[in-house]
Amino acid sequence: MITLFPAIDLQGGKAVRLVQGDFAASTTFHEDPVAQAQAFAEDGAHALHVVDLDGALNGEPVHAPLIAEIANRFPGEVQLGGGLRSRAAIETAMATGVKRVVLGTVALQDRGLLEWAVDRLEGGLAVAIDARDGMVATHGWTKVSDQEATAVAADLVKTGVRRLIYTDIGRDGMLTGPNIGAPRRVAEAAPPLHIIASGGISSIEDLIALRESKIANLAGVIVGRALYDGRFTVQQALDALAGAEA
Repeated sequence: MITLFPAIDLQGGKAVRLVQGDFAASTTFHEDPVAQAQAFAEDGAHALHVVDLDGALNGEPVHAPLIAEIANRFPGEVQLGGGLRSRAAIETAMATGVKRVVLGTVALQDRGLLEWAVDRLEGGLAVAIDARDGMVATHGWTKVSDQEATAVAADLVKTGVRRLIYTDIGRDGMLTGPNIGAPRRVAEAAPPLHIIASGGISSIEDLIALRESKIANLAGVIVGRALYDGRFTVQQALDALAGAEA
């Protein structure tokens, strides 16, 4: 089963979407992120992907109270990323009712914290690899490293990580279709990983292509702008990922 994760990115207390990870190129889609989360739930969503964009940029959570309210109001599972770079931040996030925390930059730079998180959270942990042209980006996508995503994924497996979110920054928010080859290469480089794909989804056909892509252990798909633009509904996306007839 492939899980649909509608995305809510928080910036300045609002639900926004960025273009290619550019913090200066954001569009506000809802003034009230809690109401947006409830709307996704009413449309049939069982999971939600929330990112504290301000937290990712600042290196520590900024929207903790708002995230707690989202987790409390949304009836399904909420996974959260953005600025979770300490044990205290991770513990606080889990205490708010978040189902899974997503570690990005810190997972690549603080092995001790990553090992603690793997032991502490088990299935409640995912690591995000955000990449541009196959190279890993860090610090809220503002810096591109010299590390290949496939090599990083293989190393994460050795630490015990079993769930990975792969975002193609070059396609994120562009509605140009997903880069299916990139997450497939990551999955092949690190077979035990369950992959959640993100970036570029623009149509039902894109979702069907991902479902039929044979990416090993494809566990989920994150969709943002296409849902906000009304290109398809949550239910249509769920049906496409499940293989239901239109």
